[in-house]
Amino acid sequence: MSLQERSATERVQEARERYVARGVATPPLVVERAEGARVWGVDGREYVDFAGGLGCANLGHNLPAVVDAVHEQVDRYMHQCFMVGMYEPYVDVCRRLAELSPCRGGSQKSILLNSGAEAVENAVKIARAATGRPAVIVFDNAFHGRTLLALTMTSKVVPYKRGFGPFAPEVYRTPAPYPFRGVSEDDALDALKRLFKGDVDPDSVACALLEPVQGEGGFIPMTPDFPRRLQELLDRHGILYVDDEVQSGCGRTGPVWAIEHYGVEPDLLVSGKTLGGGLPLAAVTGRAEVVDAVPPGGLGGTFGGNPVACAAAGAVLDALPGLRGRAEQVGRRLRERLEAMAPPGADVRGLGPMLAIELPEQSADRTARITAEAREAGLILLSCGIHGNVVRILVPFTIDDEQLERGLDILERCLRP
Repeated sequence: MSLQERSATERVQEARERYVARGVATPPLVVERAEGARVWGVDGREYVDFAGGLGCANLGHNLPAVVDAVHEQVDRYMHQCFMVGMYEPYVDVCRRLAELSPCRGGSQKSILLNSGAEAVENAVKIARAATGRPAVIVFDNAFHGRTLLALTMTSKVVPYKRGFGPFAPEVYRTPAPYPFRGVSEDDALDALKRLFKGDVDPDSVACALLEPVQGEGGFIPMTPDFPRRLQELLDRHGILYVDDEVQSGCGRTGPVWAIEHYGVEPDLLVSGKTLGGGLPLAAVTGRAEVVDAVPPGGLGGTFGGNPVACAAAGAVLDALPGLRGRAEQVGRRLRERLEAMAPPGADVRGLGPMLAIELPEQSADRTARITAEAREAGLILLSCGIHGNVVRILVPFTIDDEQLERGLDILERCLRP
């Protein structure tokens, strides 16, 4: 059979095997177009999307306001580099982030970057400059990115860390609450206090980074009082609290920022994924005296805050506050259905529409089968967790009710033994 006679999917797959690095994991799905919570393959097949571009499409694929903003900006200019000539879309996104910021303090400022990992690393740079300290605290089950410092901070060896060392120094890891696996809030705080006694002087720690809902680590929400108690402990030692909301932010849990569930005001917030409306964009936001601890020239990047991505982000940030009600409605229905279909011994958890089912067995075999069967049945689904045994839901919360139920019906069938 000639290449031309093969299906479009087969042709792309063959070219992918020939030209794309093996280390990039991809399923046998070739996308032609997407809209809302639906994706179409090049073979014409339609899928319900419970992955949302790995958390980048909380507002759905091709949201009309985002598409319009992108087209309007492209007609003006596509790139400038903010360090060469400033432009209003960059400043406007920083203004909107300041208005929506959950961080403590008065005046808020931001820097815009390309990705979550880059924003995480810049948050650490800012914290080190503001405190004059080198050390960083991170938590078990964390995911902060794949670049060197962010990868050091990430808590999963396979596939992320194996073979990529040596890693960055002055990063210290401690447990986070994980009630399903026997780690309580008190256990986590006691472990951090022991870390300060046995491994690192707290007076040398610049910051601690925590995801309010740990994403890749298994959609593990922090227990109700942990962020507050953690902040109190950090404040006693002058350690900055960095809230990593790359995956849990931009409305993923209902409010714009997941930390709003906890009534805590962090020192810095890291955002990304949905922020760019499908284009690469991330940010670090915090009170001005912390962010401005870095002198001019100390922060930047050629493409950070690209004007087209900023135009998309402006439309996203305009839309987010008005969609909280729909996000919470979707979250309630998801939880209701997931709790009804969860296998015996499984754990349904999360906040709002950021939900997951952890299977009792600590193996990825079953979740691999579930996600493959779901895809064959027309549902795009992802797994996560240290053991790969968690089925996670990142459905755009703009999904309509019929599509949501169709996706949940497929998932329910795939969860059966």
